[in-house]
Amino acid sequence: MLERGNLSRRGFMSRSIAGMTAAGLPLWYATQLHGAEDATRAAVAKKVAANDKHNFGYIGIGSPQSRAYALYGAAKKFKSVQNVALCDVDGRHLTRAAEMFKKDGYEAKSYDDFRKLTDDKTIDAVVIATPDHWHALVAIEALRKGKDVYCEKPLTLTIAESLALQKVVAETGKVLQTGSQQRSEMGGMFRLAAEVVRAGRLGKIKSIECRIGDNPTSGPIPVVEPPKELNWDMWCGPTPKVPYRVSADGKKTNCHYEFRWFYDYSGGKMTDWGAHHIDIAQWMLNMDNSGPTSIEALEAAEPLKTGDGYNCHRTFKVKYTYANGATVTAMDGRGKTVKGLVRADGKPVTKNVTKTVEVDGKPVRKTEQVAIDAIDGNENGIMVFGDKGTLFVSRGLLLASDAKILSEPLGANDPMLYPSRPTDHMGNFLDCLKSRDKPITDVVVGGGSVIVCHLGVIALQTGKKFTWDPKAHVFTGANAELGNKMKGREMRGPWKLEV
Repeated sequence: MLERGNLSRRGFMSRSIAGMTAAGLPLWYATQLHGAEDATRAAVAKKVAANDKHNFGYIGIGSPQSRAYALYGAAKKFKSVQNVALCDVDGRHLTRAAEMFKKDGYEAKSYDDFRKLTDDKTIDAVVIATPDHWHALVAIEALRKGKDVYCEKPLTLTIAESLALQKVVAETGKVLQTGSQQRSEMGGMFRLAAEVVRAGRLGKIKSIECRIGDNPTSGPIPVVEPPKELNWDMWCGPTPKVPYRVSADGKKTNCHYEFRWFYDYSGGKMTDWGAHHIDIAQWMLNMDNSGPTSIEALEAAEPLKTGDGYNCHRTFKVKYTYANGATVTAMDGRGKTVKGLVRADGKPVTKNVTKTVEVDGKPVRKTEQVAIDAIDGNENGIMVFGDKGTLFVSRGLLLASDAKILSEPLGANDPMLYPSRPTDHMGNFLDCLKSRDKPITDVVVGGGSVIVCHLGVIALQTGKKFTWDPKAHVFTGANAELGNKMKGREMRGPWKLEV
């Protein structure tokens, strides 16, 4: 039986590693990653004592598009997690979530006000998946009441909120994980990309393109009465109280999910996807505790200014310049088309192409893999240009101008970007709840990356070029007064950012 188990284990390992290499990872890295995934599987299956369990509460859960559903799914895999509470300002969402929890065997308390949930002393940690304009206030309230926090990205709505949240984490000593999971998940491709860049495989980094997609547009959205189950005043919270809007087809609104395309509540793609790709660019440049020294909007489409629809700039290019001369451009797309990039095994990337061919006089649909000779400038992902090589990484691709950039194992003296190699973002949070170490996207990482995103939003909204002190977190030089005023926003009473 033991021998059969070992053979089965070897077979599983071989299949797993083969799948990783087929996805483009080099063999040496796939082997390391498999070992890390083994550790995650063991943690999921491990039985835990009662005093090692963590009581979780979820704030902002139940929307069909809610990230909290995915986070709940990620957490409930672990036997150490007990899901005991949930909160939402929309009664429909609260009912839906409560039914799901009950079906899964959890007797969870329901709340319509996050302050009531955080008052519960039996709750150890909260998962925050509210709209962006609530992240900081809810997280600070939870931290001060002794909770550890997993907060969705983008971590805050403003620069001032990011600095305040970082201060409260430092004061309370609690654990905060930002939901920027590209650092741990996605097959490890983003981490490997950052590791080879930091190891100098591309030489001196000249520029990075963060292709994050364009913002949707809406035109005017009609005013309607909010649903009776929705506490619209509480949803607006610290932002101005405005009419509730929904389009005739129900697809456009200034509320659930679509709030992302209003600067009142979010930062559009600059903070939505920017919190992912700009975060990785910061990692690649070893700037987690720093940032750019100048910011400039190179171009931006005119946004809707009537106040009754999506008002984020549809297309944009924002350039960040760092002290070492490297530039990062956050852009909707329209980057450089790059030819000749290959996988770690030296092969070009392929895609499935279906075409009609004639067989025995009859048309037949046939699918075949065709090599792609270039990565288009609109491909979502991160393109890195160094003076010795080029690299592209996305959630499905990892390519370089020379296969050796990826295929040769990292050396013992190459930088280690994090003490361990987590493959599960929630699992990393849970590990840190026990060890009290910093998670892979702690408040300094998530807070620093969102500051860079908001610098871009300020440049887009003003059309000005700014200089920035990334250590003091202040604008300097020309336009400093304007920039520093926009680091924070006045909150609608009774809400205050008190730190």
